[in-house]
Amino acid sequence: MKKTFITALVLALVGATFLVHGVGATEEEHGGTIVFTRPVKAVVFDHQSHMDMGYECDTCHDGLFEYATGSAEESGEFNHKSFAEGNYCGACHDGSTAFTAVLDKATGKCTLCHIGVKGLDRASGKETKKPHGD
Repeated sequence: MKKTFITALVLALVGATFLVHGVGATEEEHGGTIVFTRPVKAVVFDHQSHMDMGYECDTCHDGLFEYATGSAEESGEFNHKSFAEGNYCGACHDGSTAFTAVLDKATGKCTLCHIGVKGLDRASGKETKKPHGD
């Protein structure tokens, strides 16, 4: 039940601000919500929730992330291995500053960031319903 609620909440956030390509921010103040699509599809980042916690733009945009849309994904190092080394999300999501970004599937917390391909399709309106019995 809790997982369903969290997934629904994330999908509502994504659905409200989803971009077709999925890597850029909206024109909203503070960058809006980003849905990363590489190397893993459907990883959600919400700028506003981080701003609400008191972080400023230069907290992350001081070298961890460029302001250029899609630059993290293009680097080839935007992955859990790199996070574990303290890069990108891993600079804060190291388990001491914020929840760890390097989780194994046994923790059940993957959906804090990953909404999955089906979630991405739902958020983008690309989900197709199959007739019953197929």
